[in-house]
Amino acid sequence: MRIPRLPWSEFFMLQAHLIATRSTCDRGPELLFDPGRHGVGAVLVRDHRVIAGGYNGSPPEQPHCDVAGHLMREGHCVRTIHSEMNALLQCALDGVSPAGSILYTTASPCHDCAKVIIRAQIRFVYYGEPYDSRYGLSGDVGAMLRRANIGLSELTLGVRDGQVRLITT
Repeated sequence: MRIPRLPWSEFFMLQAHLIATRSTCDRGPELLFDPGRHGVGAVLVRDHRVIAGGYNGSPPEQPHCDVAGHLMREGHCVRTIHSEMNALLQCALDGVSPAGSILYTTASPCHDCAKVIIRAQIRFVYYGEPYDSRYGLSGDVGAMLRRANIGLSELTLGVRDGQVRLITT
């Protein structure tokens, strides 16, 4: 596979895809780097520098889905922390403010993550694939973010002809 010199947005989305390979819950889109396997990854970026990353996974010392199975409630796994929240928690642990950063995530934020994104003062969200949010509120996420003056754009990467490319729909 050949990876050309990518524009910044695609470069950081590619990093989110790489981080997604650490996911321990397979309730997300298919992994770019491991077809047939699923997960979600996210990176927070400010001034063209990654300040934090996260993937779908259980809290430390808790069982992971890939070992203990899913903990399902109303059709959604609640065992893990979503990638966006894990990235924001990493900022908190490192003492780095996420305010003004850009979030790249391989799946669109769920309703809960959107609320946290707003509170963290993230300024823009790029997502890979649409995610069916808990509570049936997926359609509300974009409007919530726009009301908070947070940009939102789909940015889907794929491999075509042996190269990583932006997939336009």
